[in-house]
Order: sequence, then structure tokens, then C-alpha cells
Amino acid sequence: MKSNAGAASRKRPVNLTLSEDLVSQAKSLTDNLSGVVESLLLEYVSREQRERLQKSKAIEAAVASWNKFNSESGSIADEYTTL
Repeated sequence: MKSNAGAASRKRPVNLTLSEDLVSQAKSLTDNLSGVVESLLLEYVSREQRERLQKSKAIEAAVASWNKFNSESGSIADEYTTL
């Protein structure tokens, strides 16, 4: 997966609402809070995209499996239909 984030990416200011105490603690640990937050946000976005893709593939596999069963065996409701 390619990312648009990085040193060469265009940057823009954003507003976040964060705990003052947490921001103070983080600033005492790094000179580049924006870089740390961007790195963590990139990790989060990558992980979420991976998980969503995996879920999507699992759903597609389940649908394909069910469709295969249905085409080979017919609907499980066929024996109960009054139509």
C-alpha cells in the first residue's frame, strides 16, 4: 500500500482537541510533536485499511462459498416452499 504521507507531502495546519496534560508530556519527550502524531496517524490509517480489506475479502469468500453451495445443492429453503 502506498501512502501520500511523508516528508515530501504537502502539509497543512489542522485543529485537534487534545488533553493539555498529555500534550505537555508529549512535548517534553519530542521536539517534533507534529511528526510523531503524523507517524502514529499513518500507522493507524494503514492498520485500519488492512483490517477493512481483510474483512472485505472474508465476506467475499463467504459469499462465494455460499453461492457455490447454493448452485450445487439449491437453496436450503426449497424443500419448504409452497410456491
